[in-house]
Amino acid sequence: MEYLIWAGALISIGGIVGLVWCIVYVLKLRKSGLDDAAMRARMQRAVMVNFAALAVSTLGLMMVVLGVFLA
Repeated sequence: MEYLIWAGALISIGGIVGLVWCIVYVLKLRKSGLDDAAMRARMQRAVMVNFAALAVSTLGLMMVVLGVFLA
């Protein structure tokens, strides 16, 4: 089950990269000085990517835990 642990770790790292991207994107967005409507539209994209990254990271962590239990 070692392959399940490593695959889950890689998937979790992908989710963490997505979360870091969201943080950087929102920080750049705050500095851009857009009006409220444009800011909300772009923030919606960041929120969706954030939820997807959290889901991917959670899936990877579940794979790691399952691999450890089955090993």
